[in-house]
This record gives sequence, C-alpha cells and structure tokens, in this order.
Amino acid sequence: MQILLQAAALVPASIPSPDWSGFDIPLPWGTLRIHAYALCILAGIVVGLWLTSVRWAKRGAPEGSVWDIVVWAIPFGIIGGRLYHVVSSPDAYFGPGFDGTGDLSLIPQIQRGGLGIWGAVVLGAVGAWIGCRRSGVKLSAFLDAAAPGLLLAQAVGRWGNYFNQELFGGPTTLPWGLQIDADNPNFPAGTPADTLFHPTFLYESLWNLAGVVLLLALDRKFNFRRSRLFWLYAMYYTLGRVWIEAMRIDDAEQIELFGITTRLNVWTSIFVFLAALVAFILLGMKKRTERDSVYLPGREPEKLAAPAEAAAAGDDVRDPDPVVSDSESRDNLPDNQNGSRRASVPTEEAAAAPAGSTPGPDATASGKSGSTATGTAPEAGATK
Repeated sequence: MQILLQAAALVPASIPSPDWSGFDIPLPWGTLRIHAYALCILAGIVVGLWLTSVRWAKRGAPEGSVWDIVVWAIPFGIIGGRLYHVVSSPDAYFGPGFDGTGDLSLIPQIQRGGLGIWGAVVLGAVGAWIGCRRSGVKLSAFLDAAAPGLLLAQAVGRWGNYFNQELFGGPTTLPWGLQIDADNPNFPAGTPADTLFHPTFLYESLWNLAGVVLLLALDRKFNFRRSRLFWLYAMYYTLGRVWIEAMRIDDAEQIELFGITTRLNVWTSIFVFLAALVAFILLGMKKRTERDSVYLPGREPEKLAAPAEAAAAGDDVRDPDPVVSDSESRDNLPDNQNGSRRASVPTEEAAAAPAGSTPGPDATASGKSGSTATGTAPEAGATK
C-alpha cells in the first residue's frame, strides 16, 4: 500500500503546459520556424492516409489511386478548414463587429492555429471528387474507406491545440486539469494564474480514437457501402463535438436560434448530425440495384466489365463461395440429383472396359463420357 501511495504522489495532479512549441531551421537568409501545431497536423495526415490506403486496397481499388485522390483532397481540405475558421471566428481578422480593426494578414498564417473541420470536410470532399473522377472510382466508395482514417487524423491533429495552448475549456479542479501559461495571450483575463482548465483537446482526441475502433467494428460486421459509413462518422463526430464545443471559453461567433444563443460550431454540429442521420437512413432504405464495385460505370477493368454488364442486364450474378465450389458440391449429391459428373471421376464401366473399347450406350445415356477409353484414367486437365 505504501508503494502505491508513493506512486500516486508522483503522478502529476494536472496536465502541464507545454514548454516546446516548435523549432527553427537556420537558412542563409534567416530561419524557418517549424511549429508543433503543423507537425501534429502533418502526423494526423500521415496516419489517416495509412489507414485509408489499407482499407482502400482491400476494397479492390486500383493501385496508387489513393494518392491520385488525396493530392486533390488535402489542399482543398486545408483551404476549406481555414476559410471556415475565419468565418466562425472573425474578430481577429476583421475586428469586433467587422469594424475593420482586425488584421487580414493573419488569414493565411495557418501555423498560428485555426482549422475548422467542417470547412475541411466540405472542400476536401470536393477535391476528393475531382480525384475520384480522374481515377475512375466512386466518391461514395472512397468516403467509406476514408471515414475511420479521417477520424484518426483528427485525433492526432487535435494535439496541435495543446502545443498552441488554445481552445481549452472552462476552469476545473479535476486532477487532469490543463495548465496554461499566465502570460499566454489565450489566458483568460482576470483569472488567477494557477487556474486549471478542461483539456478539451484531450477529450476530443480520446473521443475520436474510440470512434475509430467503433467504425471499424461496425463496418466489419455490416459491410457498409454507398457512403453510409461516412455518414455514420459524421453522426458520431458531431455527437461528441456538441458537448466538447460547449465547454470551450475562447472567443467564437455566437448564433441565436429557437431562442437559444450558443456558438456557431454547436449549431453546425447539430445540423450536420441531423443531415447525416437522414442520409444514413435514406441510403439504407434504398434498394441496391448495381454490382458492388469501387469503379465508376464504364471504368472497370476488363476482367470486371463482363460481370458488371451482366448485372446491369438483369442477369443473376452470384459471388462464388470461397469454401466450396459448384463442381465439388455436385459430387457430394446423389446420382439422381447430380445432373452430371465431372469427367475427372472415372466410372466403374470405364475402369472395367478393355483397352481400345468404347463405353456402351448405357454409359452414354447415363451422362457419362462418350470418349474412347485409352486404358488409362482420364487426365485431371479435362476437368472444367
């Protein structure tokens, strides 16, 4: 017990403020500052792309197509994320009440922080659509493959807020309260220097990691298609974002709806959740009329084109059983239900016939091979 008490005493009663926010690279004309925030965003992109590429390959997508898509999606997503942040928190850029006292030069300075996820998702999806069209694959299929990876990227990238000491929650006395430097511009004025705050970056990171596990488990069980997993991701993320966003105390655009005034991001999360729920239900009710493929119609490889055309014509296209083939299952049936027997299975008459003889009419009538026996068993290569 004494050892446990000593170990508990060593555990910090709060999350310390970071004493590192990046490093400088010396250049002939000065220095290049590499911010920790940017490194977190980059790390999130890397791990998210890794998970997405693994899932995309398992769905039968053309090799290398994931890179052809993300080369459009990532730049569009960064631009969209920045634009949404500027719109949702405009005071620093346009001044309070758009009085012109802001600094417009701050808008492109992403390294200072400020990327809105919904702008990133919307414009990122536009970029992904361009990449998908160029690669000949369906956007809906890519969104389903990318949904868990997108949530994983957000879980890692959210730590950039920790290094920037921003977007924290209200004061708390919990043992995992977050320390913020009293001289930091984001420290609330008039608050005691030793005040601890809710680490909302940590809450959201853990929420997202749990969501990655949940999405992967549900997709494994239900095999979601037609972007249903993506809409499930949107519902899960917004469900957590509502209560996490409501805890924050940083300046944000306030919107009044239905007699309730709250942050713009809260209302956005609520409406996105409702839209995602409707889309998920409607797509689930829609009967699947086409073959499950990641390719756009007419862009399938030749080996997939014929089954796709047959499915479009209304033919019954069945997926082969990976365990038991049709020919093997017929051999296990009684003779009167079999219909035909594989040529590689010698009959008693053929085995007993002398060399050079021809099977009698009874053998032919019963569905057995009518070829001339050579005194040896038929070769396995004759099996179809």
